[in-house]
Amino acid sequence: MRSALVVPAAGRGDRLGAARPKALVALAGVPLLVHAVRRAAASGVIDVVVVVAPAGACDEVAGSLRPLLPDVVVVPGGAERQDSVRLGLDALPDDVDVVLVHDAARCLTPPAVFAAVVSAVRAGAPAVIPVLPVSDTVKRVAGDQVVETVERAELVAVQTPQGFDRSALQAAHAAAAPGAAATDDAGMLEALGHPVLTVPGHDHAFKVTRPLDLLLAHALLAAEATS
Repeated sequence: MRSALVVPAAGRGDRLGAARPKALVALAGVPLLVHAVRRAAASGVIDVVVVVAPAGACDEVAGSLRPLLPDVVVVPGGAERQDSVRLGLDALPDDVDVVLVHDAARCLTPPAVFAAVVSAVRAGAPAVIPVLPVSDTVKRVAGDQVVETVERAELVAVQTPQGFDRSALQAAHAAAAPGAAATDDAGMLEALGHPVLTVPGHDHAFKVTRPLDLLLAHALLAAEATS
């Protein structure tokens, strides 16, 4: 049996101020998507890669990735992220039993995180997420009024790749309402009563969402090049 990576990359780059899909925004001259897939492939635990691209950019996405992965599969995305993940699952070969879902915007996620997630799923967990402790003080508010201060020792920030037993993930998508705006696949399994295991995330697995994030990613790449 094999492990697959599904990358829902059909989203727009509005908050990044980009005039093109976020996954195709360049970081040091290379699309965020290519950085993300390259690091996943370097983990040595990914056998199949399916990218869910904007409908009008499938050829561009395939062209950018095939020098790296000649067998990459590119399919057009849906209206919501959940739809795109489901379309990616539908494109997987039958012999895939472990699926990782990864945001292209988390383009600097180290290969070791992919390996840790796959290892935990292969050890029997139906769902695995990489997490980091929450360092900021967190408050619950109603409008502009603070309601309470939340105990942050019990909170974590969730990253990707999220890893799943394929059958459990497909069942969760089949049970979800069509067109729902689910942003977290692990939450879909959690809602069905599946346990979700955590593994340590990494500071470099942050999501490139704003122009400031892109500057930070540039700085980290430059530091890697000189180390």
